[in-house]
Amino acid sequence: MLLLALAIFLRSKAPPEAARLLPESDGIIFINLKPVHAFLHKDLHPPKRVPEYQEFVDATGIDWERDLDQAAIALHRMPDPKGPNGPVAYSMVLVGKLTGQRLNSWLDSHATARENYAGHTIYSIPSENRTVRVAQIGYDMLAVSNTPTPEQIHSMLDRHRTAALPFAGSTLLAEHYSEVPLLSLAWGVGQIGLPFSESGSINVLGLSLPLASDSTIIASVSPALSLGGALHVKVEEIAATDQVALSQAGSIATLVSFARELSDPLSKNAANNGLKELLKTADVSQRRNRVVITATLSPALLTGLVQSESSVPNSEIDTVLPSAK
Repeated sequence: MLLLALAIFLRSKAPPEAARLLPESDGIIFINLKPVHAFLHKDLHPPKRVPEYQEFVDATGIDWERDLDQAAIALHRMPDPKGPNGPVAYSMVLVGKLTGQRLNSWLDSHATARENYAGHTIYSIPSENRTVRVAQIGYDMLAVSNTPTPEQIHSMLDRHRTAALPFAGSTLLAEHYSEVPLLSLAWGVGQIGLPFSESGSINVLGLSLPLASDSTIIASVSPALSLGGALHVKVEEIAATDQVALSQAGSIATLVSFARELSDPLSKNAANNGLKELLKTADVSQRRNRVVITATLSPALLTGLVQSESSVPNSEIDTVLPSAK
């Protein structure tokens, strides 16, 4: 009984299995969509399905908006930002009602090559001058990677054989997952600014943040239990020195104030009102060599964003496994 209790305790502290399967990478992003399905279902409107997506649903029986429960995404910095992958390539583990023979048939009909590895079939599908590799790795999991070589998807299949070990996973998880708040619905560790990198800096909503694209960041979204359905957003950047953190905190605070002024004239709708509330609650501080940004994400903003952006949380899926958008 003691051993069972210990195993349950260790499992509660371990990263999600989907994240543990990811290969070595520069950054990791994890999103748990189950609460969105549970709490926002009544507020969501069925998305308009483009013909290509409707054909995919009819052929496979998979509807991303309904069937995707979790997404773990590894970010790989590319040596040539102007290459086919741009500045970053992706490896992903997707969890939900996503697998089955009908999907295998769809993948087989669209693949230009196939590889058998560790008892799994890896389908290679062309997409925008690069190859996307897809494999089913369990009754509810898909592995996807658009890296230039198959090394990353091979690693995910290898890790699947040791997935029962609660603290298995990449170096990045071992170094930083312990700093992710318990019960976080979404989180990221490492160089998670890579998808927003441009000319060496991170750009969000048209604003260039005073952060390098290779900054180590720990970000999370977790329930604010005392605020009636609101979410607590926390972003920490690990700076090189205390002095650098002090300078960056001041610059980010100035940008937040500027963004508040820009948001004032925005039209009134759920998303814009939520954005204004988010900026209003934003706080920037410095703790030694860390820049800490906190804010509150209101239910209005969350609902508005889901209604306006009803798609899989990664554009690579849109081009290989079609989404409704």
